[in-house]
Amino acid sequence: MRLAPLADVKAKLSAYLDEVKINGPIVITKNGRTAAILLVPTDDDDLEHLLLTRSPKFQAMLGRSRKSVKAGRTVKHDEFWKTVAERQRKRAFA
Repeated sequence: MRLAPLADVKAKLSAYLDEVKINGPIVITKNGRTAAILLVPTDDDDLEHLLLTRSPKFQAMLGRSRKSVKAGRTVKHDEFWKTVAERQRKRAFA
């Protein structure tokens, strides 16, 4: 992973976008400190994953899920998908 100062990235953004597609993420620094990371999502799923990981709501949901698992409150795979299908049917007829 390469480091690049913000001033340089601002002046040559198009070139940096081309580079990140080939060589991977670039850490952007401001006053010598990490300020951002420039990266290119590989597809829509990758973009969605990146956005979800930054979502406070999603992080809270993951936290609740982890607590449930630790407490032994889990749902079997088949039961989960049955519930999902039932909810989809209800929404379709609502």
